[in-house]
Amino acid sequence: MSVDTQTLVSDRLLEAAAELLREGGVEAVSTRAVAAAAGTQPPILYRRFGDKDGLLEAVTLHVLEGYIAKKRRLLRQSEDSVADLRRLWDLFVSFGFAQPECFALIYGNVRRGEAISAAAETTVTMLASAIGRIADDGRLRMSVERATALFQSCGVGFVITQLMVPAAKRDRELSEIARENALASIMVTSGAAKARNTLTGRATALRQALGDDDVPLTLAERELMIEWLDRIADKRRR
Repeated sequence: MSVDTQTLVSDRLLEAAAELLREGGVEAVSTRAVAAAAGTQPPILYRRFGDKDGLLEAVTLHVLEGYIAKKRRLLRQSEDSVADLRRLWDLFVSFGFAQPECFALIYGNVRRGEAISAAAETTVTMLASAIGRIADDGRLRMSVERATALFQSCGVGFVITQLMVPAAKRDRELSEIARENALASIMVTSGAAKARNTLTGRATALRQALGDDDVPLTLAERELMIEWLDRIADKRRR
């Protein structure tokens, strides 16, 4: 069997497994059911993915990579960094609702495989990049790292709680409310020009600039300055 044919068979198996997972949950993804849906034999599946656990990890990664590809297309879609961050939230929620079982395997499982963990971390890095654009404008209330962790937690928590509600009974406006609350928590949503002149706004903007500009600092000095700026940005107001 040629490499192209092997890839085609693997893709067919993954697509079949993804459909069974989406429609019937983890229990529906048996090796026999997946092989039958893909029009092949179980031994071929075993050679590709090993046991059911290997198949589940492979199909979860397959679905996650599709989501990452969509997320990449959304990054820097416009000159409006806040609008782009809103789009990323909406995409994340749509992904969770469309792939509830995969979402649970990715974000509800503390013992993820290395490949899935790495892919999930990629999504966080991409989110940090989007939030970093807001920091460039001096509009964050905190460091990019803290803002990313908070925004991610809000999104994951929202989706997981909503997945416990029957789709027909979900409040369609709740995602927008949760999204705007998350935005208000990490950034200044009004008086943006004034926000740039605050100590936090200046600290986050300078912190972002340090990552790109060639500054006359040693590595140790740069790391120390980053630590100071993050501490300023994350200082809680009394």
